[in-house]
Amino acid sequence: MQRRSVLKNLAVTVGGLVSLPAWASGWTPDSLGSVAIVSVDEEMLLGEIVETFIPETTTPGAKSLKVHQFALRMIRDCYAAPAQTTLQQGLALVDATAQQAYTKPFVDCDPTQRVAVLTQLAASTDPVAKPFIDLTKRLTIQGYLNSEYYLVNVEKFNMAPGFYHGCVPVQKTVENASR
Repeated sequence: MQRRSVLKNLAVTVGGLVSLPAWASGWTPDSLGSVAIVSVDEEMLLGEIVETFIPETTTPGAKSLKVHQFALRMIRDCYAAPAQTTLQQGLALVDATAQQAYTKPFVDCDPTQRVAVLTQLAASTDPVAKPFIDLTKRLTIQGYLNSEYYLVNVEKFNMAPGFYHGCVPVQKTVENASR
């Protein structure tokens, strides 16, 4: 009886290993699902907010590195429901504050106006404003510092440091020659 269960388990394992490459190689961003915990307009607004934190200069900005999508994915997958609520309320608050201060949405404001809106919210006593700014700023920095661009071009990250070169000429020194 044990031989049958061993053969059955072996067949299931081999079948799983055979189908694994086909299953794993079929993944695309579309098949993994979107990060949609907010609308497309709110995602665009979050993109502009992270771009305000780390703007594009001679190096790519946070928006061009898709840090806003990283932040959305982190909030969706790693944070509890209150963080998602804070995100949605914070995005609405950013737009409302920009509308109140400059009579235009945050997306249409120039960079100095955007910084002023975010600074005003960070100093606000509103129970949503400061946690939203702190969360967004923290995830923006984390996403940027973990981006491929930053790791490869700034940190000079090397996936396998210290390569092994087996056949290299060794020079004789005076001490080694006398032994």
